[in-house]
Amino acid sequence: MTNKKILVTGAAGFIGFHVAQRLLQAGHDVVGLDNLNSYYDPKLKEARLNILRNNPHFSFEKIDLADRPSMKRIFEEHRFPAVVHLAAQAGVRYSLQNPHAYVDANFEGFVNVLEGCRHNDCKHLLFASSSSVYGANTKLPFSVHDNVDHPISLYAASKKANELIAHSYSHLYRLPATGLRFFTVYGPWGRPDMAMYLFAKAILSGEPIKLFNHGDMRRDFTYVDDVTEAIQRLIDHVPTGDKAWSGDKPDPATSAAPWRIFNIGNNRPEDLMEIVGLLEQEFGRTAKKEMLPMQPGDVYATYADVDDLMREVGFRPATSIKDGIARFAAWYRDYHKL
Repeated sequence: MTNKKILVTGAAGFIGFHVAQRLLQAGHDVVGLDNLNSYYDPKLKEARLNILRNNPHFSFEKIDLADRPSMKRIFEEHRFPAVVHLAAQAGVRYSLQNPHAYVDANFEGFVNVLEGCRHNDCKHLLFASSSSVYGANTKLPFSVHDNVDHPISLYAASKKANELIAHSYSHLYRLPATGLRFFTVYGPWGRPDMAMYLFAKAILSGEPIKLFNHGDMRRDFTYVDDVTEAIQRLIDHVPTGDKAWSGDKPDPATSAAPWRIFNIGNNRPEDLMEIVGLLEQEFGRTAKKEMLPMQPGDVYATYADVDDLMREVGFRPATSIKDGIARFAAWYRDYHKL
C-alpha cells in the first residue's frame, strides 16, 4: 500500500481511533474528523484523540457530518484518495428514543460524505454498516449474499439505507464503495454503551448486569484489532464491478457497479453468559445478574459468514474471545486506575 492521505470520520470514536492508529503505523497521513458529541462521555473521546495527536502525521477537524459547508471545504482542501467513513449515530436502543439524531448523521451526513468523494476524485470509500441490517433474518451464519429487507430498528434501517445510497452513487458516478458490516466489536478504548464495558463497570461497582432475553443471547464478538486488520487490507482492494452480475438473479453483496459489501466478524457466536463468566474471572468478582425480557430492536443471535473476506483479502480473525477479554480488562483497569 503506497502512502496516502486518508480521511477517517469518527476518529475519536472506538473503531475510528483504532483504524486511525493502524493507518498511521502503516505510514499514512490521517485527517481525523469527529463532532465529539455527548452520546457518551466526551472525555473518553478526548483521551483517544490525545493519543492520535502525538503523531505528527495526524491532524484533526471538529466537524458535524450534517454541516454541509464544512464537509464541502474539507473534501475540497484535501482531495482524499481514500476515505474510511466510520462516524455515525450509533446504538440500537438509543434509536428508539432519539430518531432524529440518526436522520442527521446517518442519512444527511452520509450524503455529504458521498458528495465530497464524488466531486473530489476519491478512489475508494469504505463505510461502516452493521450486522443489525440482518434484522429479522434467522438463517445462520448471516451471509452478505442473503437479502436484508427486514430491519427491526431505525439504526439498522439507516445502515441498510447507507448501503443502498452508496450503491446508487457507485452506479451513477462510478464511485468505488465498500460497505463493512461490523459484528459486535469490542476491545480496549471501547464504547461505554456496549455490553463489554457495561458488564465490566457493573461487576466492579457491584451493580446488577442487565441480561436481556434472560441472558439467552449469542453474539459474534469481534476484537477491534481484527477489524482494523480487515480494513487495512480492504483499502487497496478497490471494487471494480462484477461483469458476471445479473439483474435476473441479483446478488445483494455485489454489483455491476464498483460496489461491494463484506461482513467483518469473528465467524463464531459466543454465549452471553460465557462472556460474563470470562469477565468475572478477569476481575475476580461475581456479577449480580438482572434477568430481563427481550428488548425491542434486539436480535437473539448474530454470526458472520466471512468467507468472502477470507477469499478476497486473505483475512482470518486471529483473536480468541479469552485473549480479547483479557486485553480489554487490562485496559479497563488501567484507564480507570483500578
